[in-house]
Amino acid sequence: MTRPATLPEIHYRIGSAALGHFPGHHRSRRGDSGFEFRGHASLLDAPDPRRLDLHASLRDPFGNWAVRIYSQRKSIPVAVVADVSASMGFSGAQRKLGVVADFVDSLAWSAWRTGDSFGFVACDERVREDLLLPQSRSRAAAGELTQALRSLQPTGRSAQGLLLAHRHLARRRSLVFVLSDFHFPLDEVAAGIASLAHHDLVPVVLWDRQEFSLSATRGLAQVLDPETGRQRLLWWRPGLRDEWRAQQAQRREALLQVFRAQRLSPLFVEDGFDADAVTRHFHA
Repeated sequence: MTRPATLPEIHYRIGSAALGHFPGHHRSRRGDSGFEFRGHASLLDAPDPRRLDLHASLRDPFGNWAVRIYSQRKSIPVAVVADVSASMGFSGAQRKLGVVADFVDSLAWSAWRTGDSFGFVACDERVREDLLLPQSRSRAAAGELTQALRSLQPTGRSAQGLLLAHRHLARRRSLVFVLSDFHFPLDEVAAGIASLAHHDLVPVVLWDRQEFSLSATRGLAQVLDPETGRQRLLWWRPGLRDEWRAQQAQRREALLQVFRAQRLSPLFVEDGFDADAVTRHFHA
């Protein structure tokens, strides 16, 4: 599947040195024939006379020839771990799974453009094998996947599969985006994040403004918990509206505390996918 030229691109980076072997875009401490000066080595260890450093050689008390070593830029694995439980089927100003599909489409394209591999793991009560994409360098790797996400009708009653997602990711350190509305207990959020601590994590909180408000000022409203399927009738009034908004603010702060405990900086997406906002998250 060919990507359109107008597909938005995400410019991401990692905080530590890349550990891969394939050439790429990210700084590393490996290789000896790149462009970033790393130090000196003996000519016997790095036999490239073109990089002889005469000044360093003259300073060597043992009379060894010194060669400049330059680190090569390397590629990294990039992956998305997505919650596809029932609450992610919410459709307000945007359909949440549509936002996930837009995010995956743009990130897969960006990874290919950067020279990185891309993978995807979807979870509800388990890891969804039908939506699993192992790490791939294919330009069209995510084409069918994004179409499946746009048409998916989620029914999972929990996101427990997040605890098993690490088994389907690359073993070496990767850049992993965790996409979810995180509408499940905080201890489960913390456990899911901890299970992925080996990687560079970016929690992406997908909320919709209509989840926390109703258009009517007052009146009888039917509310539904998509995870359990339970429905309730509420008398919607200004006092309840204020309490609802307060609960949203409290939930946001509670999630921030969970992520900060793991030294993570989350990205809140409430108005649809914006590639520039994701880029700013890395370069702010």
